[in-house]
Amino acid sequence: MMRPPSLEVTRWEGLRLLRRSPIALFERAARLGDVVHIPLPRRTVYLVNRPEMVWGVLATHAHDVRKSPVLKGAKRVLGEGLLTSEGELHRKQRRLMQPLFHHERIAGYGATMVELADQATARWRDGQEMDLHAEMARLTLSIVASTVFDADIDAAGALDVGRALRDVLEHFDRLFSPLLPLWERLPLPSTLRYRRAKATFDRTVGEMIATRRAAGATGGDLLSLLIRAQEDGTSMTDRQVRDEAVTLFLAGHETTSNALAWAWHLLGEAPEAEARMHEELDRILGDRTPAVEDLTELTYLEAVLHESMRLRPPAWAIGREVAHAFEVDGVTVEPGSVVIVSPWLLHHDPRWWGTDAATFRPERWLDGADRPRHAFLPFGGGPRMCIGEGFALMEARLLIAAIARSWRFRADADHPVELQPVITLRPRSGLRVRAFRRRAAPTP
Repeated sequence: MMRPPSLEVTRWEGLRLLRRSPIALFERAARLGDVVHIPLPRRTVYLVNRPEMVWGVLATHAHDVRKSPVLKGAKRVLGEGLLTSEGELHRKQRRLMQPLFHHERIAGYGATMVELADQATARWRDGQEMDLHAEMARLTLSIVASTVFDADIDAAGALDVGRALRDVLEHFDRLFSPLLPLWERLPLPSTLRYRRAKATFDRTVGEMIATRRAAGATGGDLLSLLIRAQEDGTSMTDRQVRDEAVTLFLAGHETTSNALAWAWHLLGEAPEAEARMHEELDRILGDRTPAVEDLTELTYLEAVLHESMRLRPPAWAIGREVAHAFEVDGVTVEPGSVVIVSPWLLHHDPRWWGTDAATFRPERWLDGADRPRHAFLPFGGGPRMCIGEGFALMEARLLIAAIARSWRFRADADHPVELQPVITLRPRSGLRVRAFRRRAAPTP
């Protein structure tokens, strides 16, 4: 068996680096090769970093791997939802839920997304200072509440859910620690915050499920569709509906708000790209709000979103635990080991993206350059590829169009933006900006 190169750190040093600066750790490992051993306690961990090898882990050998320890830990909040379930349960749930994300069905939510964006921005003032990440989180939360649950979440409720989400995400960096069983038994402040966060999700989602059932679940919202979904005459149990609803609630809200925040941040630092996107919006939309039918013509806006997700992928790393041994580039990965693939590394690799790989350049998506098929994986790949990809891409493009139609943003130099790579890639301490009105609000 070929032995891969290994980082020259002790297992405890590797754990410390993984918790404090995981992106830097992976970048350091990737300089040693495309398959690298990372020493960590309790686990044999490999980093795989070449498009066809990454696809092999996620797709070709999908039957040889299970969810990562991090997502197994996520079951504490998500239960056996689509993101965390395994085997036949996962396959059955995916078959039940796939029709919910058909293109024609999700297109019906487009007008609601734009309307909620207009309502959110109507409260802004020209020159106002704000945390744009928090604003995007509130907006995407209201969209999830409306499209998934056909419900409204007021400002206080949004604040509670946002705080709970932050506390849950900050808990995940402990999942590789040997001390996790002890931490979860001790009444530490962080453990208590995590327990309160889980209770907040259970209460919020539970109330929404009860409301839908009381109404007969006849609506077109995704929760009603979940309740009505059947396969071979068998529908989901109440617990399965809860787990899938919580997964849609958190995954749909968190990843899209991060993608939007990073897009605004990168546009604010690239005025020429921002001006080109504004010109396209003005030319295509004129004085009206965007609609789903406009998206095929907003090609530069789509390039902006793709380039933003390339440089700042919300799902920045994906882990798989090996169930059955298989080979990656001559290296045998044994059962029980963990294989990590990182869209962050793939998306920043000059081998696939050129010497300007670290530069925000939306034009690269319009130049017809030939790149490896799997060098861009913002939604993962294989049978566990994000089921909500179409929903998320439509939502992000519509929201960028609706907001950029009337607003632009400039970063606050006194609040530099830092990466916070937890289970998703967030801007640490938010995204402080000043909002400037471009033109009057468009006509609906």
